[in-house]
Amino acid sequence: MNKRRCEWCGNDPLYIAYHDTEWGVPVYDDAVLFEFLILETFQAGLSWITILRKRENFRNVFDHFDYKKIATYNQEIIDRLLQDAGIIRNKLKVNSAVTNAQNFIKIQEEFETFSNYLWSFVDGKPIKNGFKSMRETPANTALSDKISKDLKKRGFKFVGTTVIYAYLQATGIVNDHATYCYRYSEV
Repeated sequence: MNKRRCEWCGNDPLYIAYHDTEWGVPVYDDAVLFEFLILETFQAGLSWITILRKRENFRNVFDHFDYKKIATYNQEIIDRLLQDAGIIRNKLKVNSAVTNAQNFIKIQEEFETFSNYLWSFVDGKPIKNGFKSMRETPANTALSDKISKDLKKRGFKFVGTTVIYAYLQATGIVNDHATYCYRYSEV
Protein backbone atom coordinates (compact mmCIF):
# COMPACT_ATOMS: atom_id res chain seq x y z
CA MET A 1 0.00 0.00 0.00
CA ASN A 2 1.29 3.44 -0.90
CA LYS A 3 1.66 5.75 2.06
CA ARG A 4 0.59 9.32 1.54
CA ARG A 5 3.37 11.69 2.57
CA CYS A 6 3.91 15.42 2.83
CA GLU A 7 4.27 16.74 -0.69
CA TRP A 8 7.69 18.36 -0.07
CA CYS A 9 9.54 15.04 0.06
CA GLY A 10 8.53 14.08 -3.48
CA ASN A 11 10.09 10.88 -4.83
CA ASP A 12 13.70 11.31 -3.73
CA PRO A 13 14.65 8.25 -1.61
CA LEU A 14 16.82 10.37 0.70
CA TYR A 15 14.00 12.85 1.30
CA ILE A 16 11.49 10.02 1.82
CA ALA A 17 13.72 8.28 4.39
CA TYR A 18 14.30 11.57 6.21
CA HIS A 19 10.58 12.37 6.17
CA ASP A 20 9.56 8.89 7.33
CA THR A 21 12.08 8.48 10.15
CA GLU A 22 13.27 11.87 11.39
CA TRP A 23 11.33 14.95 10.39
CA GLY A 24 8.88 16.01 13.05
CA VAL A 25 9.90 13.36 15.58
CA PRO A 26 10.37 15.03 19.00
CA VAL A 27 14.08 15.22 19.86
CA TYR A 28 15.30 15.55 23.45
CA ASP A 29 18.91 14.43 22.99
CA ASP A 30 21.33 17.37 23.04
CA ALA A 31 23.71 15.74 20.56
CA VAL A 32 20.92 15.34 18.00
CA LEU A 33 19.57 18.84 18.72
CA PHE A 34 23.03 20.24 18.05
CA GLU A 35 23.41 18.28 14.82
CA PHE A 36 20.13 19.67 13.50
CA LEU A 37 21.07 23.18 14.62
CA ILE A 38 24.32 22.99 12.65
CA LEU A 39 22.63 21.49 9.58
CA GLU A 40 19.82 24.06 9.64
CA THR A 41 22.25 26.97 9.93
CA PHE A 42 24.24 25.67 6.96
CA GLN A 43 20.98 25.20 5.04
CA ALA A 44 20.14 28.93 5.22
CA GLY A 45 19.62 30.04 1.63
CA LEU A 46 19.96 26.52 0.22
CA SER A 47 17.66 23.56 -0.29
CA TRP A 48 17.37 20.95 2.44
CA ILE A 49 18.14 18.15 -0.01
CA THR A 50 21.56 19.76 -0.59
CA ILE A 51 22.25 19.46 3.13
CA LEU A 52 20.91 15.91 3.34
CA ARG A 53 23.20 14.85 0.51
CA LYS A 54 26.19 16.33 2.36
CA ARG A 55 25.11 15.23 5.84
CA GLU A 56 27.59 12.36 6.14
CA ASN A 57 30.41 14.62 4.99
CA PHE A 58 29.38 17.20 7.59
CA ARG A 59 29.26 14.46 10.22
CA ASN A 60 32.76 13.26 9.34
CA VAL A 61 34.52 16.63 9.17
CA PHE A 62 32.69 18.13 12.15
CA ASP A 63 33.72 15.35 14.56
CA HIS A 64 30.29 13.70 14.42
CA PHE A 65 28.75 16.99 15.59
CA ASP A 66 30.52 16.79 18.94
CA TYR A 67 29.79 20.32 20.16
CA LYS A 68 32.48 20.10 22.87
CA LYS A 69 35.13 19.49 20.20
CA ILE A 70 33.68 22.00 17.75
CA ALA A 71 33.70 24.68 20.47
CA THR A 72 37.49 24.37 20.59
CA TYR A 73 38.16 24.57 16.84
CA ASN A 74 41.02 26.91 16.03
CA GLN A 75 41.78 28.79 12.81
CA GLU A 76 43.79 25.88 11.40
CA ILE A 77 40.79 23.55 11.67
CA ILE A 78 38.45 26.21 10.28
CA ASP A 79 40.78 26.74 7.31
CA ARG A 80 40.83 22.98 6.67
CA LEU A 81 37.02 22.86 6.76
CA LEU A 82 36.84 25.71 4.26
CA GLN A 83 38.84 23.58 1.80
CA ASP A 84 36.52 20.57 2.11
CA ALA A 85 34.23 20.30 -0.93
CA GLY A 86 32.07 17.79 0.94
CA ILE A 87 30.42 20.55 2.98
CA ILE A 88 29.11 24.05 2.37
CA ARG A 89 32.30 26.13 2.31
CA ASN A 90 30.90 29.37 3.61
CA LYS A 91 33.34 31.11 5.95
CA LEU A 92 30.62 32.80 8.00
CA LYS A 93 28.70 29.55 8.44
CA VAL A 94 31.79 27.54 9.38
CA ASN A 95 32.78 30.17 11.94
CA SER A 96 29.22 30.24 13.24
CA ALA A 97 29.37 26.49 13.91
CA VAL A 98 32.19 27.16 16.39
CA THR A 99 30.44 30.14 17.96
CA ASN A 100 27.16 28.25 18.19
CA ALA A 101 28.87 25.26 19.82
CA GLN A 102 30.35 27.55 22.46
CA ASN A 103 26.97 29.17 23.11
CA PHE A 104 25.23 25.78 23.10
CA ILE A 105 27.47 24.76 26.02
CA LYS A 106 26.64 28.01 27.86
CA ILE A 107 22.94 27.22 27.56
CA GLN A 108 23.60 23.71 28.91
CA GLU A 109 25.38 25.25 31.88
CA GLU A 110 22.40 27.50 32.55
CA PHE A 111 19.56 25.02 31.88
CA GLU A 112 21.30 21.68 32.54
CA THR A 113 20.58 20.64 28.95
CA PHE A 114 19.92 22.45 25.70
CA SER A 115 16.81 20.30 25.44
CA ASN A 116 15.45 21.80 28.67
CA TYR A 117 16.04 25.28 27.27
CA LEU A 118 14.43 24.58 23.90
CA TRP A 119 11.43 22.62 25.14
CA SER A 120 10.72 25.25 27.81
CA PHE A 121 9.37 27.48 25.04
CA VAL A 122 6.48 25.01 24.52
CA ASP A 123 6.09 23.76 28.11
CA GLY A 124 7.61 20.44 27.05
CA LYS A 125 4.76 19.57 24.67
CA PRO A 126 5.04 19.49 20.87
CA ILE A 127 2.78 21.84 18.95
CA LYS A 128 0.61 19.84 16.57
CA ASN A 129 -0.53 22.03 13.72
CA GLY A 130 -3.26 20.97 11.35
CA PHE A 131 -2.16 22.22 7.95
CA LYS A 132 -3.72 20.54 4.94
CA SER A 133 -0.96 21.50 2.49
CA MET A 134 2.50 22.98 2.20
CA ARG A 135 0.96 26.27 1.08
CA GLU A 136 -0.66 26.68 4.50
CA THR A 137 2.56 26.03 6.42
CA PRO A 138 4.21 29.27 7.54
CA ALA A 139 7.90 30.07 7.08
CA ASN A 140 8.03 31.42 10.62
CA THR A 141 5.77 32.02 13.60
CA ALA A 142 5.67 34.05 16.82
CA LEU A 143 7.37 31.06 18.51
CA SER A 144 10.26 30.96 16.02
CA ASP A 145 10.54 34.76 16.31
CA LYS A 146 10.85 34.46 20.09
CA ILE A 147 13.41 31.64 20.06
CA SER A 148 15.42 33.28 17.28
CA LYS A 149 15.55 36.54 19.20
CA ASP A 150 16.65 34.77 22.38
CA LEU A 151 19.34 32.74 20.61
CA LYS A 152 20.70 35.86 18.89
CA LYS A 153 20.79 37.64 22.26
CA ARG A 154 22.88 34.71 23.51
CA GLY A 155 25.35 35.15 20.63
CA PHE A 156 24.17 32.47 18.18
CA LYS A 157 24.64 33.10 14.46
CA PHE A 158 22.51 32.13 11.42
CA VAL A 159 19.48 31.60 13.64
CA GLY A 160 16.95 33.82 11.94
CA THR A 161 13.29 33.09 12.48
CA THR A 162 12.91 31.05 9.25
CA VAL A 163 15.93 28.88 10.11
CA ILE A 164 14.57 28.39 13.62
CA TYR A 165 11.11 27.46 12.36
CA ALA A 166 12.65 24.80 10.10
CA TYR A 167 14.65 23.63 13.13
CA LEU A 168 11.48 23.37 15.24
CA GLN A 169 9.82 21.33 12.49
CA ALA A 170 12.82 19.03 12.09
CA THR A 171 13.17 18.37 15.82
CA GLY A 172 9.47 17.74 16.43
CA ILE A 173 8.84 20.74 18.63
CA VAL A 174 6.35 21.58 15.92
CA ASN A 175 4.50 18.83 14.03
CA ASP A 176 3.91 20.26 10.58
CA HIS A 177 3.21 17.02 8.78
CA ALA A 178 0.20 17.69 6.58
CA THR A 179 -3.01 16.27 8.03
CA TYR A 180 -3.27 13.80 5.12
CA CYS A 181 0.28 12.49 5.74
CA TYR A 182 0.51 9.12 7.45
CA ARG A 183 3.17 10.54 9.81
CA TYR A 184 0.87 13.29 11.10
CA SER A 185 -0.79 11.09 13.70
CA GLU A 186 2.33 8.98 14.34
CA VAL A 187 4.43 11.87 15.64
